[in-house]
Amino acid sequence: MSDKVLDPLAERMEKTFDRLWPLHRSLAGPGFVASLDVLGGIMPHERLLFPTGTQVLDWTVPSEWHPREAYFLAPDGRRCADIRENTLHLLGYSAPFRGRVSLAELREHLHTRPDLPEAVPYATSYYSPRWGFCIPHALLETLPEGDYEVVIDTELVPGHVTVAEAVLPGEGAEEILLSSYLCHPAMANNELSGPLVLSYLYEQVRRLPRRRYTYRFVLLPETIGSICLLSLRGEHLVRHLRAGLMLTCLGDAGAFTYKRSRRGGALVDRAAEAVLAARGPHRLLAFDPADGSDERQYCSPGFNLPVGTLSRSIYGQYREYHTSLDNKAFMDFGSMAQSVAVALEVLQALEANHAPVNLSPRGEPQLGKRNLYPTLSAETSLAQAQQAVMWLLNYGDGEHDLLEISRLSGLSPVLLGHMSEKLQAAGLVRADQARSNAKENPAC
Repeated sequence: MSDKVLDPLAERMEKTFDRLWPLHRSLAGPGFVASLDVLGGIMPHERLLFPTGTQVLDWTVPSEWHPREAYFLAPDGRRCADIRENTLHLLGYSAPFRGRVSLAELREHLHTRPDLPEAVPYATSYYSPRWGFCIPHALLETLPEGDYEVVIDTELVPGHVTVAEAVLPGEGAEEILLSSYLCHPAMANNELSGPLVLSYLYEQVRRLPRRRYTYRFVLLPETIGSICLLSLRGEHLVRHLRAGLMLTCLGDAGAFTYKRSRRGGALVDRAAEAVLAARGPHRLLAFDPADGSDERQYCSPGFNLPVGTLSRSIYGQYREYHTSLDNKAFMDFGSMAQSVAVALEVLQALEANHAPVNLSPRGEPQLGKRNLYPTLSAETSLAQAQQAVMWLLNYGDGEHDLLEISRLSGLSPVLLGHMSEKLQAAGLVRADQARSNAKENPAC
């Protein structure tokens, strides 16, 4: 994607961000649905509804949470922790409460980050009823002794956990899953960047002139949403899923980070690693069941789906994570637009992958008489295009697919796919189906 495409995309993403930012999102409730309404203008979708009390795998679908008003009044008259100023101030899924309490009792319901005294932390109590507030530690230290008036107007009511699903059909039954979560209030990189990248990626995939794979895009509340999805689609995905990406923390200017699937050498792992290696500095992480997001559900041993995670500054590894410091000022919308381009390149690498077979393998074929030399490509440098041709012809033995040739050469798998098409048109290469990598077999 060129700068002429990325610049207006960044502007659109910022405008959508501004519409989403004030909405009070959580696992289930009006804030989550309102956020889907905004993103539905970019990615039209169906909504899968899982009623409160429904058993989904080993979990039970929770009630909806409806927050309306929350604050407390200090003895000196200060109005503190007002959710009209920052939705992070209210403990996620806080029970309702009204009354007067002492400072000592109030402290038991206050959550702070002493290491980041000016930040409002993010805290939740989804499955254990309690009330509470999240405030800067600096504010806590200024609260005087005395009685405090607490107002928390919330309601937990029967309703639904909602999963948004958009499917773009391809030529075959094999699928690619794109997933992100949409359940945190007032956080930018950890929350809104993933759904924004996913929604605008949908636009790009919809415009592809050809789709070998069927693409399934899902927006859901973290953990319970992916468990709900797997309770409904799990067996289908086991049969048909070829690759999947969890998209999260893609809005800052940090280097890209890729977290491998549980399988470790799945097609999606090879594609993501090849794309990132060709682009420059990046980080690779092994699958970690003790730390992560919805990939832990997709990669749980009963499903063991080939799903990796694409991020920049990944969750838990940047200072602002899960606090009010993860805000719009932390974002770089140009980088977020570039995240769409990189995710699209991974998908294009998956689409293009095949095992080329050189039909003239004894010595190098004469390229000049086939108009393949010296002008090889208008889209990349001449030198890279020439390199791609030489690598394709030499490793075009049916044993190496484009992703493996990319790993060996350091060339972009998308460039290799483009040049393979040129060689096929010239009658020099045949495209065979790539063989399954032994590492793609489920882990024991």
